Amino acid sequence: MSAIDNIMNMTKYMVTLPVTHISVFIIIFLSFFTGIIAFLIEPGSNQSILSSIIYGGSAGFLIFGLMSIMAGAITTPLVNMLEGRHMKMKQSMFLSLISMVIVAIIYLIGTLVSHFSIYNYTIDALIYGCAIIFAFRTIIIWGTSNIRLLPSVLVAATQPTLILSMVMVLVFLTSITTNLGDFSVLALLLKIIIASLILVIAIFSFVVVIESPMRKNLGVGGLELLSLFIAHISEGSQAMEVVFEDMGENIQTLVGILSFKNEKGIKALFLSPSVHPGPVGEIGGGNMPTILGQKFGTFTMVSHGPSTHDFNPVSSKELVKIEKTVKEALKDMNYSSQASQFLRVKNEKAQIGVQYFDDNLVLLVTFSPYGFDDIDFGVGLAVMNAAKNKGAQNVMMVDCHNSFIPDSRILPGNKEVFQLLGAVEKIEKPPIKESIRVGCSYDPMDDYSKEQGVGQSGVKVMIIEVGDQKTAYILLDANNMVLNYREKILEAVKALGVDEAEAMTTDTHYVNTLSGGHNPVGSRKQEEIIEEIVKCTRTALEDLEPVEVAMKVAEIDDIKTLGPTHATELVTTISSIIAVSKVFAPLVFVLALLFAFLWIFYGV
Repeated sequence: MSAIDNIMNMTKYMVTLPVTHISVFIIIFLSFFTGIIAFLIEPGSNQSILSSIIYGGSAGFLIFGLMSIMAGAITTPLVNMLEGRHMKMKQSMFLSLISMVIVAIIYLIGTLVSHFSIYNYTIDALIYGCAIIFAFRTIIIWGTSNIRLLPSVLVAATQPTLILSMVMVLVFLTSITTNLGDFSVLALLLKIIIASLILVIAIFSFVVVIESPMRKNLGVGGLELLSLFIAHISEGSQAMEVVFEDMGENIQTLVGILSFKNEKGIKALFLSPSVHPGPVGEIGGGNMPTILGQKFGTFTMVSHGPSTHDFNPVSSKELVKIEKTVKEALKDMNYSSQASQFLRVKNEKAQIGVQYFDDNLVLLVTFSPYGFDDIDFGVGLAVMNAAKNKGAQNVMMVDCHNSFIPDSRILPGNKEVFQLLGAVEKIEKPPIKESIRVGCSYDPMDDYSKEQGVGQSGVKVMIIEVGDQKTAYILLDANNMVLNYREKILEAVKALGVDEAEAMTTDTHYVNTLSGGHNPVGSRKQEEIIEEIVKCTRTALEDLEPVEVAMKVAEIDDIKTLGPTHATELVTTISSIIAVSKVFAPLVFVLALLFAFLWIFYGV
């Protein structure tokens, strides 16, 4: 698993936050209900149901509800004033809601235990709950807002401070909260301060331990990286690119360019850049297929060339280098009306779709129905060089990226490499024919979302007719396909009278800001998406017209990517942090919570 996959996997812990007024309503309802329950089960309670509802509900709302709403309202301007990552009101109010639920549950447990005990634990339970939400709020605010520890502590303290302040006001000025019993203000303050210090020290120790490898190896703190990642997920911020630019390294790679022109000029472009469309969302090259596809003023398919996360551009501005390379190549291309029909060669699990255009060769590589993911650039280079011995001057390779299982990259030394080379050996150049017709169609699929695995470029279909054979090149703007979905697509398209077809994905990471990091197309709305592909193919068939074709494989110089060195460091560092955290986090926090518990309930 790549480092980027590890980062993306964190999205499974993220939820779509409710709007502010929904959180406020839930806070009011739960706080009122908490007060009622507490009054009914308080030690020695003889309150009537009506009294519990009126007085208990009111006390619960004042202590937990009103104070949590105030804390939520205060947190947002405090964080923004400290120039941390911009926090929205719905985020701070949701944090207050979760914190209130935690302290309310602990408070009710203390009240229930007190009901069956000779000692009243309710105030201790309330203090313990406040200490826990103080720690919880500290780590959330510090970890996501990119502000320093001390300001984070001060902001985090607002909710527990307000709750305990309201308790003292009600106890001293009214008789409503009789279930809280008698307590010393000094003892209360001593308990909460010491318990909070214990938890803050635990948080600080944990963060220092997990951050040190990241800061030492990559020069960026883990919390900063997490904050920037969350900022991108929640706000679309591109600030993470600054971190990647500092880490990145320049590489030299390739882009395959297949151009078709009619009497009016270029009708269609089919590109295969060996640059990875990642790392995630719209960071770096995450949305490269759409961005590049809009740069040439004509129908453009941006397929997935052989590349892994090592070749992720550090920022979206690096994509300009690919654009310039393609535009420069298009100025000097020799067009021909000669092409071969499409054929397939197979060797064990490897399948290659083969089509010659004059003396140039396009390879569409897949292992479907067996699962695979990215094909390494070195592997692709070896396959392209081997294919040049099959009567080809230029070889353009496409990783069809159309049959997903996790952790299935094809790297040097894998047996799949030799299966591919064996398939290349089986290529025999078919007869070249003199007639080429091409038809194109594009459907942005606006009714589908990235949650359904569909990126901004939807589906693009290009029909290449050579002689009496029609071949459909189908490109979905998606990150891979669920197993066997490709076969269903091909079956549906061939029913239209198409002789051959290949269904590919762009590997866009625009769709990857989601739970688990992986979101292959076909996970949702399989049949509906196939219907859209069939419609698009039918339109492309109606668009067929004579064209000439040219191809070139051009070099992209000094494009800045994560690079194999830093990508490996990122993988190793994040993996080590995760491994250490699995052991260190439970140990530190369980011990801290235990010490805080013993101090509050038995220390004073």
